Amino acid sequence: MNRRTADIGVGALVALVLGAGGLATWQAWRASASTAGMMEGMMTTSMMNTGPSPIWTLLLAVLVAAVVGGGYLVVRDGGIQIGGTGFENPGTPVQAEVSSDPAATTSRPPEPSRPALFDVLPEDERRILAPVVESPGLTQIELRDRSDFSKSKVSQTVSDLEKRGLLYRERQGRTFRVYPADDIAAER
Repeated sequence: MNRRTADIGVGALVALVLGAGGLATWQAWRASASTAGMMEGMMTTSMMNTGPSPIWTLLLAVLVAAVVGGGYLVVRDGGIQIGGTGFENPGTPVQAEVSSDPAATTSRPPEPSRPALFDVLPEDERRILAPVVESPGLTQIELRDRSDFSKSKVSQTVSDLEKRGLLYRERQGRTFRVYPADDIAAER
């Protein structure tokens, strides 16, 4: 199971718990309102026992959802290890470490060959940033050739990435040389 599937599953479980808690709260409120209406003339309000308070039902549902969601986040972010499988990053193959002792073989993700940032960027931005990281100092004309984008698309995408601090450019004649930001270049 990859991280995205687990996130979706736990999110659905938390939503189900909150939905069931909301329904139970509504039913408890209806029961207390109807019982209060029927017993209004018979007893004083201090003598009425209508079951659990709707507030307690709601608080219990929120508490259970928080425990489930919080517990999952602790497990997901590495606070607790769940065997050698289960919560790897999506698309990241697991490699086994080679050892002379067959019992000492463990699983670990491979060393990344490119920054993790590439996993969250849109495709067009990856097509611009990847060649810049691989070959710092490319001109925008060379980027246009490598990315197969139009001149204006390259210029706009480079401007957007520059505004977000992912790369910078230096003027050279009538074009620009494009370089990755220092922290992105250091991740390689």
